[in-house]
Amino acid sequence: MSTQNEQPEQANEPLNGAYNPEPNGRNGYHGHQELRQVKDGPAFIAPTPPRYAQIVGWGYHVPSKVITNRDLEQIVDTQDEWIRSRTGIEERHVAGSPQETSATLGIQAARKALDLADIHPNKIDLIICATSSPEHIFPATASLIQDGLGAKNAGAFDLSAACSGFVYGLSMARGHILAGDAEYVLVIGAETLSRIVDWTDRGTCVLFGDGAGAVLVAASDVPGGIMASVLGSDGSGADLLTVPAGGSAMPATLETVSNGSHYIKMDGRAVFRFATRVMAEATTKVLAKAGLTVQDVDLVIPHQANERIIQNSVLKQLQIPSEKVFVNLQKYGNTSTASIPIALCEAIEAGKVKPGDKLVFVGFGAGLTWGACAIEWRTPVEKQEATWWRNTQRQATYQAAAARSMWKRAIRRVYSQVLSTREDEATS
Repeated sequence: MSTQNEQPEQANEPLNGAYNPEPNGRNGYHGHQELRQVKDGPAFIAPTPPRYAQIVGWGYHVPSKVITNRDLEQIVDTQDEWIRSRTGIEERHVAGSPQETSATLGIQAARKALDLADIHPNKIDLIICATSSPEHIFPATASLIQDGLGAKNAGAFDLSAACSGFVYGLSMARGHILAGDAEYVLVIGAETLSRIVDWTDRGTCVLFGDGAGAVLVAASDVPGGIMASVLGSDGSGADLLTVPAGGSAMPATLETVSNGSHYIKMDGRAVFRFATRVMAEATTKVLAKAGLTVQDVDLVIPHQANERIIQNSVLKQLQIPSEKVFVNLQKYGNTSTASIPIALCEAIEAGKVKPGDKLVFVGFGAGLTWGACAIEWRTPVEKQEATWWRNTQRQATYQAAAARSMWKRAIRRVYSQVLSTREDEATS
């Protein structure tokens, strides 16, 4: 005989075909209700609190070496005034050391994001690295970053959507969090484009720079965060911006290396026409999806590719005033997937972002791809100064991660040698 005081069974017990995947009932879908079975009695419905995906940490890192337009005048047939008037770029940071790679830049940016959020790497569930210049075809650069952070509980993968990649990564992070599959997702844009730029091609070498930016996206019950995203692709324009060689279609040969097929190739005019159209369209669509208007927007952070593209799309077509559009490409050039997170960090530093603000991130890239995210910012932006003890703990965490990685590599080598010796003895 059941009574009203009896406790319900575990939440993951099926009821009439329904299945609640987690004991705590958090599945991430707004308005979804948790079904529980009362032993020998009727079911009752307990509402599940909604989940939101909030950006709670951010950081960026760029190489110390700077190449100005005047420096480029000594390398190729170009002029500082021409570069400024056509692109808005004045200088760019490039990896000057072989030890500076997409992974190492990404690790530095990610550490800053984690430190700001005061989150231990072990709490990260997933690392998404958007990059157009990965360390290798495989393994994923994200896996190298995961190892460098000591994020032993995190899955990791690379995302390839060219300069749109960071927005794509944010959209995927939001999806994982709303689905209840992750509590913390680290999204990184990391590039060393200087390694795949032809420094004799004045049409491309003046445009690109290196750097990395990262944000930590966390599950939250506070309304807001990443509200909506719009993603798009038109593969018919794949040849307009590409690195032709190095993949399965054109494997590396002496010929591909000698003719520069491993460098970036771009039809600048065609990309310009495409970008000015999709930047405005994607912004309009994502605002509508989020239930916002252009007038509601406090700040747009566009992909930092070309000042004229930003002017002809966001400013002119959408009639968004320049004070609501953040631009910093004059210092960094086009850093591809890293451009939006680097710009976000600098916008926060400049006091352009505060809780309650409505933001739009919008980008375009090779593929052709494009994407936009609408965000209601909820995280305080005042930086809390860490104590010396907290800084010491953080450094110890990363040193322990490096030691653990070295130890695991050593164990694998020893184990491999022992197995090899045993196999040799067995066959002799």
